[in-house]
Amino acid sequence: MKVSVKVPATSANLGPGFDSIGLALPIYNTITIEETVLPGTGIEINLMSEDDALDEISFENIPRDENNIVYKAVEMLYNSIGQEPSELKINIQSQIPITRGLGSSAAVIVGGLIAANKLLGSPADETALLSIATEVEGHPDNVAPAILGGFVMASQEDDGSIVYRKLNWPDEWDITVCIPDFELSTSIARSVLPAQVPMADAIFNAKHMAMLIHAIDTKDEKLMRVALQDKLHQPYREKLIPGMREIMEAFKHEDGVLGCVLSGAGPAMLVISHKYDIDKIKSTVKNIWEGQSIKAEIKTFKIEENGAEIIEG
Repeated sequence: MKVSVKVPATSANLGPGFDSIGLALPIYNTITIEETVLPGTGIEINLMSEDDALDEISFENIPRDENNIVYKAVEMLYNSIGQEPSELKINIQSQIPITRGLGSSAAVIVGGLIAANKLLGSPADETALLSIATEVEGHPDNVAPAILGGFVMASQEDDGSIVYRKLNWPDEWDITVCIPDFELSTSIARSVLPAQVPMADAIFNAKHMAMLIHAIDTKDEKLMRVALQDKLHQPYREKLIPGMREIMEAFKHEDGVLGCVLSGAGPAMLVISHKYDIDKIKSTVKNIWEGQSIKAEIKTFKIEENGAEIIEG
């Protein structure tokens, strides 16, 4: 039996919502898992890309054995029902750029889990799959929208349980994803964050997170322009991303632009807008990055309301 699952890219944080919110975007990875019939064949993991930008260099450091995160997630699911994985062939068809802050790891983890769950007869429900995915990924902000689609708030509680809710994103708000041609690993992006932050900064983010949720729920554009500010992660990561400050400053006072934030840990950036000249967004970002000798792929989307989907099996 063979199962294929299509999973959307995701963008986490949106400014003040560090490690707690994320949304799905219409860029996809497809994960196919097949139980091989020949005993002793072991694990076969194949990585493929439809995009020239995701070349072999991006895949060089991805394990093709039991250390691969897809296999780790699958193994945890099997073990949760008292089984060991059989001989498996895992194909990963990638459209989501790697190490850009667009949830590429969350997508393959979620895809692998859902495919394996189907192979096993669907013993795990949505909550169980989200719990395993969070354990592998480390936090639920990307895996939750990858599973559910849309805009999702999620928290891993002290007992390990995941509390999550999906909130309607305003259809009128466009998201322009700006993807530079350099990578930034999550581990490096996290290494620059302080272990402790000033109480004033924590309070600042708590206030703006509350504003952000209310702005999205009520489609309040004026509030949204205020809400997307952050003091917990973006100021520290700025030094890792050339042009980041200039891009944010360029849109700060533009009518129709609701805000500009890092996508996850970066280096990709999101510009959220309503009735604004999309070509102007693209030219502004390209001009700033070209001044830093950085090329970029820039696309404008509506949010992906559908999460991971079984397309074969």
